[in-house]
Amino acid sequence: MVTNSVSPGTKTTRRKATAAPELATSSVIAVLKSARSLTAVTTSIDPEVRRQLVAAEAYFLAERRGFAAGHELEDWLAAEAAVDSRGQETQAA
Repeated sequence: MVTNSVSPGTKTTRRKATAAPELATSSVIAVLKSARSLTAVTTSIDPEVRRQLVAAEAYFLAERRGFAAGHELEDWLAAEAAVDSRGQETQAA
């Protein structure tokens, strides 16, 4: 009689820990400015919906750039600005 043996566990691979990239001063300033302007928009839109909108917008910005690495923060900040400005236009209308 032939029996099949099944491994009791699953194999996992560990990734090496990498240091977080340093933020440029201009990037930090942009984050702080966007945080100030965010307060008016966040009161009228669900945070999860806003995050999804920003993520989609950032994806399209990266796609237009050819997904070149190293511009993720700029894409995210530009996407936040675009989503927030659309939110303010909607509130004004």
